[in-house]
Amino acid sequence: MDKTPIHENLLLPDLAIKGFRGISDLSISRLGRVTLIAGLNGTGKTTILDAVQVFAARGNHAVLASILNRRSESVAVINDDGDEIPAPDVDALFYGRNPSADSRISIGRINYGLTRVVISPSHEASAWQETLFSEDSSKVGEPLVIVKADDKRHEISMSLLARQARLVRRRFAHGESERSSELRCEFLGPSIADDERIAQLLDRIALTPAEPQAMDALRPMCGDEVEGVRAVINDNRRPYKARKLVVKMKEYDSPVPLRSLGDGAVRMFAIAAAIANCKDGFLLIDEVENGIHYSVQPDFWRMALQAANENNAQIFATTHSWDCVESFAQALGETEDADGALVRIEKRGDAMRAVEYSAQDLQIVAEQGIEVR
Repeated sequence: MDKTPIHENLLLPDLAIKGFRGISDLSISRLGRVTLIAGLNGTGKTTILDAVQVFAARGNHAVLASILNRRSESVAVINDDGDEIPAPDVDALFYGRNPSADSRISIGRINYGLTRVVISPSHEASAWQETLFSEDSSKVGEPLVIVKADDKRHEISMSLLARQARLVRRRFAHGESERSSELRCEFLGPSIADDERIAQLLDRIALTPAEPQAMDALRPMCGDEVEGVRAVINDNRRPYKARKLVVKMKEYDSPVPLRSLGDGAVRMFAIAAAIANCKDGFLLIDEVENGIHYSVQPDFWRMALQAANENNAQIFATTHSWDCVESFAQALGETEDADGALVRIEKRGDAMRAVEYSAQDLQIVAEQGIEVR
């Protein structure tokens, strides 16, 4: 199939993943500004999103922990009181879940060594468990994994803070400077985001040109009736003071809850707000079609393609839906300067491969109903 030229202005015009979770070795030679990832269950679609998140964060300890937490990857450790408590299972980051001293995770560009994140194990779990609760402060902070990103080496150790287990950065091989090379990245899971998460996204774009752009995402379902969206204190949730999102509609004097407009409205608004938060970065969406009716999916993709261009953001989304693939192809054909690609992941045993479809290929796929999921 014909490949459109790689756009070097993309943060990731191509991607190579080695040794990360369920992926032994996978290369994708052509990505788009918006890339839709399809494939059977268990082929590694969500793992690709995790890998991009690790790349964007340059191996940040908190992101590694959040990925393990999202996948319920934990091990039991014994504290000084003899109680079992959970801690992130870092072995689960490595392919095969049993890393040796030679194991390596590599995520980044295919042919550009300096634009990769490399993670290697430091020592076995038994060793760090001995130092985890040691009273000898010289032992606390022994590295569990070593992360190298853009020639900066970071040693990361495991620790427990308060009641929550997470990875904590203890020391750097080359100083304590912050990782200025980290890129903006937002992850939206398959479930509909809660109001507080969306409110946080909205906070960051309030009173900016991006705010009305996010509200435009509601127009496929509400037309021009939406006058504004705000996050307000939810009096019904005191004393926690959790916020809820409300919408001002032209036909009503009082605002109504955003959720009263349906899951599709919530999902589309959350994605639009997230794109606006990912200027010059990445947005990762798992099972993107969830909550969005097939009839408005072309509108959704037109919004996503346009917003990605305006914010110089790169979007990766997974799907199981033919309607989603067809709508994506339709929007690509109708959107000026749209740069999109579809990648189908195939897996046979340990071997994986990416079958890549350009925007032109997708037009043929949609017209002829070729199965690409």
